[in-house]
Amino acid sequence: MPEQVPQLVHRRTLAEGALHPSWRHVAADLAAEHTVICPDLRGYGASDKPAAATEDTYSKRTMAADVVALARALGHERFALAGHDRGALVAVRAGLDHPDAVTHLASLDVLPTLDMWDVLHGASASVAFHLYLMAQPPGLPEQMIAASADAFFGYFLDAWAGDPAVMPAEVRAEYLRASREAVDSIVADYRASAGIDVAHDRADRDAGRRLAMPVTVIQQDWGAALGYDAAAVWRAWAPDLEHRTTTAGHFMAEEAPGEIAEALRALLKR
Repeated sequence: MPEQVPQLVHRRTLAEGALHPSWRHVAADLAAEHTVICPDLRGYGASDKPAAATEDTYSKRTMAADVVALARALGHERFALAGHDRGALVAVRAGLDHPDAVTHLASLDVLPTLDMWDVLHGASASVAFHLYLMAQPPGLPEQMIAASADAFFGYFLDAWAGDPAVMPAEVRAEYLRASREAVDSIVADYRASAGIDVAHDRADRDAGRRLAMPVTVIQQDWGAALGYDAAAVWRAWAPDLEHRTTTAGHFMAEEAPGEIAEALRALLKR
């Protein structure tokens, strides 16, 4: 796990995105009242990037176990967990696998892995072209992305931001550097989400396992854009659910930090 853990999300709150700087504004806000831990996920940033020797190496189950182990190493047996995008997928898996550890859960701008694939259909699925690219067997995706890493990752930073100006040049440059240096592990993370992560989600759904803790989901209005009921999808996993849509772009913790911090404070009171 991280070589560096910025101690910036209550006494037992942990926030994760693939890279910890994405939480810089929210973490600084919440740190006035809470202990905030913002790790880089396995395979990202300053964290270890093991070779994907098996399909488990970058499964969300393995990455969730990393997060729980980190929290325990820092003295927190129970904690609230907030995640964005890849971090949110890890947070959901942590909530399912470690319900005794995760007291509250927040997910920003994703669907659970199994449902994510189910709602992508036809031409509208082109918005998620990168998911299909990185789902391919090892070799070609890594070569293609590494050959134009800044253009590839920069596309998402520009296209998915509601307001690109909220991401200063130095932060954008750091995201690009960190991504450029982690192409293999990033692709392995996404590839797992087209394989073993789907199998884990399906097994939980078949067994009737659900998130037992209070859950807050904040998303762009992808349901309207892609033609599904996002709140209903989440409610099947999380009976104690607050589902919100936001007018902020994908990088909402950076674009609307006050809104996200307020939602996390409200979650912690439930």
